[in-house]
Amino acid sequence: MNDSAPAPAPRRARVRAPELIGKGGWLNTGGDDLTLADLRGKIVLLDFWTFCCVNCLHVLDELRDLEEKHRDTLVIIGVHSPKFVHEAEHQAVVDAVERYEVHHPVLDDPELATWKQYAVRAWPTLVVIDPEGYVVAQHAGEGHANAIRTLVEELEAEHEAKGTLRRGDGPYVAPEPVATDLRFPGKAVLLANGNLLVSDTTRHQLVELAADGETVVRRIGEGVFREPQGLATLPDGRVVVADTVNHSLRVLDPESGGIELVAGTGRQWWQGSPTSGPALEVDLSSPWDVAWWRGKVWIAMAGVHQLWTYDPETGTVEVAAGTTNEGLVDGPAAEAWFAQPSGLAATEDRLWIADSETSAVRWIDTEGVVHTAVGTGLFDFGHRDGAAGQALLQHPLGVTALPDGSVAVSDTYNHALRRYDPATGEVTTLATDLREPSGAVLVDGDIVVVESARHRLTRLRLPEEAVQVDAVAHRTRREATEVAPGRLRLDVVFQAPTGQKLDDRYGPSTRLLVSSTPPELLVAGEGTGTDLFRELDLNPEITEGVLHVSAMAASCDDDPANEYPACHVHQQDWGVPLKITADGVARLPLILAGMDG
Repeated sequence: MNDSAPAPAPRRARVRAPELIGKGGWLNTGGDDLTLADLRGKIVLLDFWTFCCVNCLHVLDELRDLEEKHRDTLVIIGVHSPKFVHEAEHQAVVDAVERYEVHHPVLDDPELATWKQYAVRAWPTLVVIDPEGYVVAQHAGEGHANAIRTLVEELEAEHEAKGTLRRGDGPYVAPEPVATDLRFPGKAVLLANGNLLVSDTTRHQLVELAADGETVVRRIGEGVFREPQGLATLPDGRVVVADTVNHSLRVLDPESGGIELVAGTGRQWWQGSPTSGPALEVDLSSPWDVAWWRGKVWIAMAGVHQLWTYDPETGTVEVAAGTTNEGLVDGPAAEAWFAQPSGLAATEDRLWIADSETSAVRWIDTEGVVHTAVGTGLFDFGHRDGAAGQALLQHPLGVTALPDGSVAVSDTYNHALRRYDPATGEVTTLATDLREPSGAVLVDGDIVVVESARHRLTRLRLPEEAVQVDAVAHRTRREATEVAPGRLRLDVVFQAPTGQKLDDRYGPSTRLLVSSTPPELLVAGEGTGTDLFRELDLNPEITEGVLHVSAMAASCDDDPANEYPACHVHQQDWGVPLKITADGVARLPLILAGMDG
């Protein structure tokens, strides 16, 4: 037994926080521009996010309680850092801030200026700045709210004692509410009575509209749903609803208006949680769309990059496809990779999938094999028609099966409705000048599009000839990291938060998965291991590619008196564009939690 006094906590590194700059300016401040000098005396939490990213949306929800409890000492600043070209449009950021109920100031940084100043490599990333203007912590990914809460309380005590803490209201100014019948609707289905049922996402309800698509018949589920998205009609006429932020499925009886919870616990699924079992006992993660196919409800589980199924007969759920790794890999369902699947459409022999983060249209066949129709990966997107192998989409959120065997694609960030025809292998454009279309439904031979950012449904006649659109191709705005040829040391930085330690009671508490696009980029070092570092050997014949890194660490409260300490999972996926150059770096640090020494 060691009776010596505990070692003092290591002194935090003091790095001066760079200024906050962004050409898009500030939102939620009443028109004022903010500087770090304006925030001196406050604890500042920078949340680097982009609105396409479901993990960023998870973190917004994780931070709400912290924001409320420490509102007189803590200022959260959202730094909007776009991945897609559409996300660099100022109005799109304005819409997203309202859509996701962001109740703190947001800096619109379309050129990633502040992102680069803080050397951020992943969405989401959280940076804590103390009241004197120094960076004291950085965290990537989800699951850090408890650690940040502890740090905020430490900083409050420390700077209260020093006289450097300033209490009082923060700079947040709420925007004026706007009156519309719908507010950022998500998906729609046709009811047996000819009316349309719409998920009114930002108002947390369903809305039944008359056949004209405009007249409100009734509002359903106030106080029940949180940002509902996908809808699918069951054979008995009831409607299953993807209750996205509640991580649940509910079923609506349109006749009685009754709503029943059928799957999910309300908690978000984390690595290590059960992936099958009684539906009301298994956690889900941001179910975004649902479809009835082959006797089950299929679920686009955007939060973990998988497809799941719910069987109403047995009352069970299970994983149907995907590994939880983010990317585009075809093949047997259990080995396939998806990236935020957000739209589903069923035909007799195919389940179509809008795989939003890879800007792809995918499908799974009756044998359980995943295929890609359009799309190449996480970083290539645009608006290009023609042969599917070279066609481009931009973050599609919806797919709709058409009577001729083709599929209409709600090409969300291109503000367009596209069409893929498997018979010809061609992609065409059906309509433009939509505003963030997120889903569509066939009605009497026409197609009714959910124009999410125009807060309405728009009825279109399916054209006999496609619209001609000039081709545009893009790559992600992130600059490639220049690395030296040969051996590359990968370090995932993780420091257990104050009062916690790595949880190794049941084996290793960390996991690291490494792969690359193209696969030939890595000669050695790919695969799964338990160390948070890896020596990678790069192929000298490949000059650029993407390194895919997935890291997880589990830490528990370090209290010997507590037999059942609370545990916390920290996880993040990175896609790091690499460029091989003679004077590049030989070490690549990725911060999961802490500071890179």
